Amino acid sequence: MTASVANPENQNRLTPAHDKAQILADALPYIRSFAGKVVVVKYGGNAMDDPALADLFAQDIVLMHLVGLQPVVVHGGGPQISELMRRRGKAPEFIDGLRVTDRETIDIAREALVEGVNREIVDALNRFGTYATGLSGEDNNLLRVTTRDSKLGFVGDVQAVDTTALNKALSGDLIPVIATIGSDASGQAHNVNADSAAAAIAEAMNAERLIYLTDVAGIYGEFGQENTLISQIDCAGLEEMFKENKIGEGMIPKVLSCIEALKSGVGRAHILDGRIPHVLLLELFTPEGVGTVIDK
Repeated sequence: MTASVANPENQNRLTPAHDKAQILADALPYIRSFAGKVVVVKYGGNAMDDPALADLFAQDIVLMHLVGLQPVVVHGGGPQISELMRRRGKAPEFIDGLRVTDRETIDIAREALVEGVNREIVDALNRFGTYATGLSGEDNNLLRVTTRDSKLGFVGDVQAVDTTALNKALSGDLIPVIATIGSDASGQAHNVNADSAAAAIAEAMNAERLIYLTDVAGIYGEFGQENTLISQIDCAGLEEMFKENKIGEGMIPKVLSCIEALKSGVGRAHILDGRIPHVLLLELFTPEGVGTVIDK
């Protein structure tokens, strides 16, 4: 039998496979630091609507789960609710950007979110194995709410989060995927802003990270000017930006939710561009990061 002799020149030659191995090795310290930690991800926007991005999102969440993190996915679905309303012959109505939600509309919202969007996300995650379970904020009083304003109808603000169902899912090695329909003390369903719900859940779960996927790169020092992207800021800095009216209207609910969550014990918050492929992995497992990190 003729023995083969390794060529030293070949041993020193890096290949694309070596590059991939090095990426995994470089991610190890970050994976270790997040092991066992809860990471709440609010999912929406183009990341949800684009099938290719939705598939990459599912890959990211499952990979996070497999390397030891405990991801919790929170989603809304405003466009899906509006589309279903129109199909049922009902015109969407908004006051100050909030959907007017009567009894017929809350039933439509439940159908769109729980039976539609939630199931699609769970199915996307479970294409890679049996990893995800769908939940509604109505389940086991997960999201207990009060009515925000009678003129809006059944629109709720989260008053309490019962983590029983979430802890059960996580202890069963599952990824909870939560549709943001809550209920009041009488059991009446309410539509809940997904940004606010994600923050409340992150607080209740003592999450290490709260992450918002958006349709912009992050928070800008000057609204709309991409060269002013802020890579890192603290709560005091954000509050100062509010005083100076430098927060864009669409970003206000997310920023307010981040500040509240951080002051209530969440480790850090991130606002990321969900249109970037594998944005969650880039932000959590590389030193550069890609969006805006908010510290206490």
